[in-house]
Amino acid sequence: MRPLDNSVLPGGIRARFVPGVNGLTMHVLEAGFESGPGNSSRPCVVLLHGFPELAYSWRKLMLPLAEAGYHVIAPDQRGYGRTVGWDGAYDGDLASFRMLNLVRDVLALVHAFGYSSVQAVVGHDFGSPVAAWCALTRPDVFRSVVLMSAPFAGVPPVVAAQAAIARALAGLATLARPRKHYQRYYCTREANHNMLHCAQGVHAFLRAYYHVKSADWKQNQPFPLQAWSADELAKLPSYYVMDRDLGMAQTVASEVPSAAEIAACHWLPEPELSVYSTEYSRTGFQGGLQWYRCATDVQAMAELQLFRGRAIVVPCCFIAGKSDWGVYQAPAAFEQMQTSACSQMAGCHMVEGAGHWVQQERAQQVGHLLVEFLLRIAIP
Repeated sequence: MRPLDNSVLPGGIRARFVPGVNGLTMHVLEAGFESGPGNSSRPCVVLLHGFPELAYSWRKLMLPLAEAGYHVIAPDQRGYGRTVGWDGAYDGDLASFRMLNLVRDVLALVHAFGYSSVQAVVGHDFGSPVAAWCALTRPDVFRSVVLMSAPFAGVPPVVAAQAAIARALAGLATLARPRKHYQRYYCTREANHNMLHCAQGVHAFLRAYYHVKSADWKQNQPFPLQAWSADELAKLPSYYVMDRDLGMAQTVASEVPSAAEIAACHWLPEPELSVYSTEYSRTGFQGGLQWYRCATDVQAMAELQLFRGRAIVVPCCFIAGKSDWGVYQAPAAFEQMQTSACSQMAGCHMVEGAGHWVQQERAQQVGHLLVEFLLRIAIP
């Protein structure tokens, strides 16, 4: 295995491997490295991607952050891309994908670069809860946090509340149009095969998946849901609440953009999409799907209860696309993040013209917001 080729990376970003990271050899993209790892003149910022993405998803933000004076590190997280040392079998080592071990991965990576603390940890999509848990459990190391697209509502609810959520999800199957929640589908054995071996091929599948969750899909006009109930959840688009008898590949197949729409997609042109489709064709999706399985695992949820009553106490910022349903897919999470889960909420920004892939769709605006936040908090 070789690092990602320089030909697909903007100049000033390099790819390399970092061994000995909590049992992983981690594939990392890096910018602002000229002063050398651990150099106090360049505070560190760590960027954590989501699903189905890669460290490559940060390619448009790394140089602006480096130009602002930061050493920027973006790993392929456990289960993704060219990072190795993880078990990708459905019946394999699921426990290594629990949230607290994902935090250990990031902590070990920070230490491997010679830092005792970082200026900020930034997470998008499923990387957002990882960033949040980094900040909640180790505020001495992760001195501020930026969450993108996925609000952090705090420590998972107690057993009774979890049971109520489970009843709402189960109730989707009883609707007149039977449905299922995508996160529960991602926990099933068939999900990886459905996406990896779909009739349209991985490249076309990812094109449709990224398109339908972006602002380019004009039907994305999100609004808050009122409760955890099947009727409310059914208001979500089908890529979140799927038809019961369809897989994800079939769900998005009808939304493949036209040739003209693809040509007009400047935030993800075909050569850049090929980086994703090439990697996922090689690795499959199961590594990322393991995260979803742990998010509903009883033992994994119980492990997090150790931190009940704790909030994120470091400065926090939230950024999402105005057309992103991810902000509202968990009822009340957006509000709980601002009122109880984060005690130093520095701002919530909804970016015009962006959907779920906000850091790619509107990189210039997001880069400006990130640098503004980092300069404002100015942690010495």
